[in-house]
Amino acid sequence: MAKTPVVFIHGLWIHSRAWEPWLELFAAKGYEPSAPGWPGDADTVEATRANPEALDGVGIEQICHHYADHIDTLDTKPIVIGHSFGGLIAQELLANDLATGAVAIDPAPIKGVKKLPFSQLRSGFPVLGNPANKKRTVSLSAKQFRYSFGNAISQEESDALHEAWTIPGPGLPLFEDATANFSRTSPAKVDTHTAVRGPLLLVSGTEDHTVPKAVTLEVLGLYADNPSSTTEYQEIEGRGHSLTIDSGWRTVADVALEWLASKSLVVPVPTRTG
Repeated sequence: MAKTPVVFIHGLWIHSRAWEPWLELFAAKGYEPSAPGWPGDADTVEATRANPEALDGVGIEQICHHYADHIDTLDTKPIVIGHSFGGLIAQELLANDLATGAVAIDPAPIKGVKKLPFSQLRSGFPVLGNPANKKRTVSLSAKQFRYSFGNAISQEESDALHEAWTIPGPGLPLFEDATANFSRTSPAKVDTHTAVRGPLLLVSGTEDHTVPKAVTLEVLGLYADNPSSTTEYQEIEGRGHSLTIDSGWRTVADVALEWLASKSLVVPVPTRTG
């Protein structure tokens, strides 16, 4: 029996291998999961850290094309699940009919969002504070990671996640996102009004500093006048931006799985006999 593919898309500063528990879970549920890195990512955290220049100048459009190329290698259109900037990429792939459905978890804001909470500004400052970062990669210190990702977990867990999964991130996507409303052709633009597409779930951790829930709720509002496509929203109480990689990841994964099942975006696990 053919399995439905699921493509996981990571965000800034987190290596794709952080999705491994999700890959195991979704495979056990009968899906065919994969988690390609961004263009320029190496196969491991250590190798990516050793060659940060490979990510210099990588922007939103290049990342979208990279995942579109991966989707072209699959036998059928996948479900896409993205976190942070991966959530923005997931929405673009869905709007362009490259996926059957999408889950965007704490997604980076798309063009049209006007809210800019202080915590979001502070989270982006390590990159946006220096215009030269537009063309190069930037790493987060453990202290910066604690504020941006690990504010809703213990210091010990935050430091462990920083050590295990953080990689240098290209500055360009943040600059593109920050200036999206001033660019007619911004790569952060998503067709929220007329795209006929599969269902979309937006998920927000209520304590997220990097993408506060007010931002995700504004994204939800941008989809409100598209009657031909389904967009829904769920909150995960008490969770920060690390919600896909910290010790509570299974709660978020179960939300995604239950929603996919409710939208008939689920495949049955074959019954074994004998």
